[in-house]
Amino acid sequence: EVQLQASGGGLVQAGGSLRLSCAASGFPFDDYAIGWFRQAPGKEREGVSFISSYGSTYYADSVKGRFTISSGNAKNTVNLQMNSLKPEDTAVYYCVASRAGWGNYIPLEKLEYDYWGQGTQVTVSS
Repeated sequence: EVQLQASGGGLVQAGGSLRLSCAASGFPFDDYAIGWFRQAPGKEREGVSFISSYGSTYYADSVKGRFTISSGNAKNTVNLQMNSLKPEDTAVYYCVASRAGWGNYIPLEKLEYDYWGQGTQVTVSS
């Protein structure tokens, strides 16, 4: 059974930090791109950050310089360190995995992602 378990969301003041973690199981993790989409109320789901199976990374312009994606210390985990958080970062964050992300290729479209986690809420107060 495929599982993507996201954790680390919560409520934080503007300027604060949170670290999201995604623990994956049930598929060959090393062959997949892993990352995060987010969806704010009334807005479309958007890509935030991804890491390919070879370690190439992508960041949306809105989070560059503030967010860092990395492989976690625990097996089959990916972390998203979020610093200098802004109220506009408030959203449900979804961990995702894509088989198309093998090598250095980083899928950016929602349809390219095979597996989706349940989402974790991030709320940034002003």
